[in-house]
Amino acid sequence: MRFHRLRSAVLPLALTATLHAQHPDTTGWEELFAANLSNAQLVIPAIAAISAADSWTFENGELVAKNPLTLWTRESYGDFILDLEFKTTKQANSGVFLRSGDIGNVLKALEIQVHENKDGHLYGMVGALYNACPPSKEMARPVGEWNRYTITCKGPKITVVFNGETVVDADLDRWTEPLKNPDGTANKFAVSLKDFSRKGPIGLQGLHGPGRVFSEMAPVHYRNLKIKRLD
Repeated sequence: MRFHRLRSAVLPLALTATLHAQHPDTTGWEELFAANLSNAQLVIPAIAAISAADSWTFENGELVAKNPLTLWTRESYGDFILDLEFKTTKQANSGVFLRSGDIGNVLKALEIQVHENKDGHLYGMVGALYNACPPSKEMARPVGEWNRYTITCKGPKITVVFNGETVVDADLDRWTEPLKNPDGTANKFAVSLKDFSRKGPIGLQGLHGPGRVFSEMAPVHYRNLKIKRLD
């Protein structure tokens, strides 16, 4: 019954059926972040002397946040394919930000939700185009196992292949009104998604969750972050 409710909720926005899809061979693709994070940037208070390496660790090929600061690329990307793996812990909450128009405001970027499963709302569950388009199917593996995203941005089209299934196939030009999705549900975006930047930095959301101190927040692990430019 839950699956049927989910399917009916996404029909106006995403795929009418979840489609099997192949993840690409990323041999030869660019690394999104250098091992020493020299090509990364943070938005930090002016009084704080914090580097990317102070906020994120890159050990044994896994990238993990140490505080809530989002890690951003210094470069901007327009049309591209981004391939990555992530692993969640219980109550983990993160996200992959795309084409940010202002890295100081996360609501100026599209976000593909990274979550242990759901946060109580279809538009915030793992695999969603956050607050705009839920995935057509629940594809998350159990907590502690690696998941894979292939995210393609090409003009107004955003697609997400999640563990071998295309779960989001969205056309941003359908989001014509601020604060509203095409199906009439409300969202948080003061600018319609069709008017979002089509080029900008890519980011990974830092520690984010129910804990009030960093040590209580649930980490998310990322690895094999590869990108191929299409423009």
